Amino acid sequence: MRELILLRHAHAEPAAADQVDLDRPLSSEGLAEAEAAGRWLKEHQLVPDRVLCSPARRTRETLEAVLAAVGYVDQRLDDGVYDASPGSLMTLVDQHRDVDRLLLVGHNPGLELLSALLHTGQSTDFRGMPPGAIAVLRMAADAELEPGVATLSEFWWP
Repeated sequence: MRELILLRHAHAEPAAADQVDLDRPLSSEGLAEAEAAGRWLKEHQLVPDRVLCSPARRTRETLEAVLAAVGYVDQRLDDGVYDASPGSLMTLVDQHRDVDRLLLVGHNPGLELLSALLHTGQSTDFRGMPPGAIAVLRMAADAELEPGVATLSEFWWP
């Protein structure tokens, strides 16, 4: 089995005047959510083999808090995660098919739509993914990444 773990960044501060969206930091609530997400992943033995993370500050800070709980793993910032469509994210994930457990740290609506697309086959069938939420999708190791290929095995939010 192969696992794809989707982690939406935790709550971020609203954008300040003239602040670029990429530079928004986590709020204190968001930091607590990210720490809780890391503890949950560790408790459920879902430590990733590799992480792909959006370059946005709030996703990087979320990842840092998670890694403080689970330990160091291979991590890569990828501009393609920021503001991506579910199809773009699927293409990106498929480029890492050699990884047994991949963690993708990103944003909505892309993550919630990707989760729905891989699980149900339709990106319109989603229920939302709150800040700091985790969706764990499982699929056969040799499965082609396509709509409906995965099973949603876990869903958690702070």
